[in-house]
Amino acid sequence: MTLRDVLISNASLGTPMLLVEVIPAYEYQDKQRTDKISGYRYVVCLVAHHLEKLSVRIDGPQLMEQPDSFVEVEFDDLEVRAYESQGKVNFTAKATNIRAV
Repeated sequence: MTLRDVLISNASLGTPMLLVEVIPAYEYQDKQRTDKISGYRYVVCLVAHHLEKLSVRIDGPQLMEQPDSFVEVEFDDLEVRAYESQGKVNFTAKATNIRAV
């Protein structure tokens, strides 16, 4: 088992999750970024974790606009995993849908 095999419990993220930014996610070919947008990253602040940010990728069209202020959101089929890079533990997250609460 590796660190990437561990699935983080969504309950441990706490509520609310506040959407603060929407960023395009691009396709990569041969480790080079292309101009093709394959989905979007929805950056949320986790109130239960002192406003730590988590970026959640959802493939496909943009589902929510860039917020003018904090917007409380929920995700469908949210999966959060940990990985190690340069001696630090980081997190990656993906979902199938996002909606305002």
